[in-house]
Amino acid sequence: MAPIAVGAALPDGSLSYFDAEDNLQQVSIHSLAAGKKVILFGVPGAFTPTCSLKHVPGFIEKAGELKSKGVDEIICISVNDPFVMKAWAKTYPENKDVKFLADGSATYTHALGLELDLSEKGLGTRSRRFALLVEDLKVKAANVESGGEFTVSSADDIVKAL
Repeated sequence: MAPIAVGAALPDGSLSYFDAEDNLQQVSIHSLAAGKKVILFGVPGAFTPTCSLKHVPGFIEKAGELKSKGVDEIICISVNDPFVMKAWAKTYPENKDVKFLADGSATYTHALGLELDLSEKGLGTRSRRFALLVEDLKVKAANVESGGEFTVSSADDIVKAL
């Protein structure tokens, strides 16, 4: 399947997270994105160096600017289980705006056409690094990285697309 691209409709899918009361929840991407301007960014793995030190912190730091430009939701997804995503989110105590959602079986990542086979490195199927700007379920910007690069999917790159 070809990767999602500008002009495409954002597919629906169900992702997991723990709510404030520590209850496991499922949420539909469409329920978060319909009628809104959202950023959906994906990372190969929680707690990995580039994801933890650059990609996620950039969106946390730029959240105020992104929201001032009309962004309603900032969503981070990774092919990890919701327990890992909860633990990873807790490493960013300053975060108030980025939602951490788990795509444990990579089902949604496959629907986006953004899966990355890292079996040779013992990591199985993961997500390519990407950032999508979506307005009312239509992709307005699709910044998808090649391999392990981090050159087009940063928060700064999305700010330029707004």
